[in-house]
Amino acid sequence: MNRQAEKRALQIAAGIACLVPLSVGAASVVIGPSILSGIDDPPVRDLDSHFRYLSGIFFMLGVGFASCVPGIERKTARFRLLGAMVVTGGLARAWSAAEYGLASEGHRFGLVMELGVVPLLMLWQTRVARRFADAKREA
Repeated sequence: MNRQAEKRALQIAAGIACLVPLSVGAASVVIGPSILSGIDDPPVRDLDSHFRYLSGIFFMLGVGFASCVPGIERKTARFRLLGAMVVTGGLARAWSAAEYGLASEGHRFGLVMELGVVPLLMLWQTRVARRFADAKREA
C-alpha cells in the first residue's frame, strides 16, 4: 500500500474510532448515569454530577482524536497523548474487572477499544508518520 493510501486508511479508521467517545460521551452527558444498565434513578446527585463530568471529558477526548484526522501523519504527539489517556482508562477498567468481574457488554466493548484498538491505531499512526517523514527527507 502506498503512503497516501495508507494515510487515508488510517484517517478513516481513526475517524470511525472517534465515533465511540463522541457518541457515548455525548449521550452520557445528556442522559446521565441512567445510561448504564441497572441504574434507572441515580441514587445521589454526586454520582450524576461526577458521571456527567467524566462523560464530558470522554466526549472531548473524541474531539481531540477527531482533530488528529486531518494531517494525521503530523499529529504524533497529540495522538500519543490521547492514546495514553485511553489506555490508562482501559487499565483502570481492567482493574475493576479483576476486582468485581466483567461489566456489561458496552463496557467490555470499551475495554477492547481501550486496550486493543487504540494501541494498534497508535502503532499504525507511528508507521504512517515515519513513512511521510522518510519521504520528506528523500525529497
